[in-house]
Amino acid sequence: MSLSSDQMELREEDIRKHYPAAAAMLDGFDHTPRVARPAEVTAPERSPGIGTRRRFRSTTPGLVTRSTARPEGVRLLDRIEAADDGDPLVSPAQAVAMNALRRALAIALAVGETFGEATALGALKRSNLAGDLPEARKTEFSELLAAEALVSLHVFANALAFLLSAHGSEVTVEVGEPQEVLTDNGQLALHGALWELDQALAAHGTDDARAIATLAAQAEQVMEKVALRAQTAGQLAAFTGAAWHIEADDLTIRGFTPASKAKSTTLTMTFKKPNEVVGNHIAKYQALRLSKMLMAYDFERKLNPFAELGGFIFTFMGDGKPGTGKTTLIQMMAGLINDYCKVAGYPFRYQNLSTENIDSYQGKSGQNAKAFINTIIDPGAIGFGTIDDIDQLAGKRGDRQSSAGQLEITAVLMESFAGANTVVRGNCTFGMFSNYPENVDDALRQRAGARFLVDGPQTREDYIDILYLLMGKNHDIPLGAHDAFAAQEIKTAVAASFESHSRPHEAGLLKVFDQVRDAVGELDTIAKMGTYLKGIQQADERFTGRAIKNITDAVKVRAMDFELPDEWMENPELFLFKSYDEKSAMISELRVPITTEMVLQEINRYADSEFRYADKSDEVAIETMVREFGRQEEAKRRWLEGKG
Repeated sequence: MSLSSDQMELREEDIRKHYPAAAAMLDGFDHTPRVARPAEVTAPERSPGIGTRRRFRSTTPGLVTRSTARPEGVRLLDRIEAADDGDPLVSPAQAVAMNALRRALAIALAVGETFGEATALGALKRSNLAGDLPEARKTEFSELLAAEALVSLHVFANALAFLLSAHGSEVTVEVGEPQEVLTDNGQLALHGALWELDQALAAHGTDDARAIATLAAQAEQVMEKVALRAQTAGQLAAFTGAAWHIEADDLTIRGFTPASKAKSTTLTMTFKKPNEVVGNHIAKYQALRLSKMLMAYDFERKLNPFAELGGFIFTFMGDGKPGTGKTTLIQMMAGLINDYCKVAGYPFRYQNLSTENIDSYQGKSGQNAKAFINTIIDPGAIGFGTIDDIDQLAGKRGDRQSSAGQLEITAVLMESFAGANTVVRGNCTFGMFSNYPENVDDALRQRAGARFLVDGPQTREDYIDILYLLMGKNHDIPLGAHDAFAAQEIKTAVAASFESHSRPHEAGLLKVFDQVRDAVGELDTIAKMGTYLKGIQQADERFTGRAIKNITDAVKVRAMDFELPDEWMENPELFLFKSYDEKSAMISELRVPITTEMVLQEINRYADSEFRYADKSDEVAIETMVREFGRQEEAKRRWLEGKG
């Protein structure tokens, strides 16, 4: 595999020279916990005469002394071996775990060393060792040691999770949040992490499968906690601004971003062809284009030309009444991306975040949501994530009926879709779907960059087509005077749908539109359209700057109002396998100019959806209050009757 322009190679000899130190740490060291408390674990009884260590195993003299955590210190190799009831031979799974631990530690030590040389830390360590560290640089030294600790911890956990990912099973383990996260220096940080791994294995690693699952789960938890610490730590630019690739493992260390094997998920859904999606013309058209846009992603540059040129849809909201075709739209889009990726040989991941991910344990719902996000955004794969019935899954802030788990999911999604650390590479997209979008938190809903109105069949021809489609072939009823699926011709239907948005659809927005146009004339300049936007904001205060950004993004999508040719998807050599610059040039040639009609239509499309949500939300609130007043009156009547 060739390196991308922003990667450096971490040489194998630089890793292997740390093998002895890594093996010594795994064989045994003394560590008294400073933050966490040792778990009370009862050691399994052994038959008389059986020793506590296997014979023919070399030890490292002098490393193990007495400890308040475990009498014999931290011996991870022994702990892993103890998972099989004293079998004198090391099992294949145990060998995998041991080798992964040694390799991950060596990688962490190598990156820590590189970090030290890339900063002033190496020189300051030598000065400190010689006893001539300047007083003025002690604060800098302390900050760099803390940075080294965070780097070492994250790289170790990242590499361990990556190396074990191919050896996982269906077994899952809940390990809890790590506590012994020490930031004095890299060596002590790794000791704390290994001590806590030892504690977790003692509690959960009762067999080989659970031991592997425990190591992987603990690594994931450490990565998450360290990444949070790193957000407020200093002196990390030398680590976050670089990337290291390890050829032997095909592992890329890129800041505090978890690495994962670029493997596809196994899809079991029933895919739908575009002609099997009746109605929903704009939603279907945008889904078709977005599916092909994803395929323009460049795995070497880790960027999509559409994301750089504008017009890429990172998040979208699909809303409509029950039974209008949201699930069918998901099946169509997932099927298209899956087929395109098979042709190109790209790994594809699809995952749905459902109500099953809401957990009663504090913090677990947020962890589930974060794991979902990390799976989809992995830059080593093409990703499509869906959040069906988001109004039930993500809580609305201020709503007393929202559970703690729902609010955790809301917070994670908001941060992931438009947070300070959100990076849109163009390799994945997220679709939020709801029958009741008015019940979705306003701020979360506005993080949907595009709106797919899923309104189902609309015309007489649509209803004939859907009846003809669903009836199947097992009948002799004639079709009659109708050209099957001619009305589903996308270009014709989409042009008509966009044209219909030259004027608003919602009554409240139409009133604003007419008032502004009567005052300033036709909305054919940026100043006049800006006046229209201000009028919308005065009518609905939720129409903020984020709404304007979403509208301009949608306009840029319209500037990319073309569909990549089917032959480019069928023959990867024509487009997919070309260099990033070549793909960017080919896309630029297809761009169309932005017109005032486009801008006005997108303003109306977006504002229509917001007015639709607001009207429904207000109506639901009014109906709820009416029912509550009725209950109060009935309760008062019964109370008076009982008293009389």
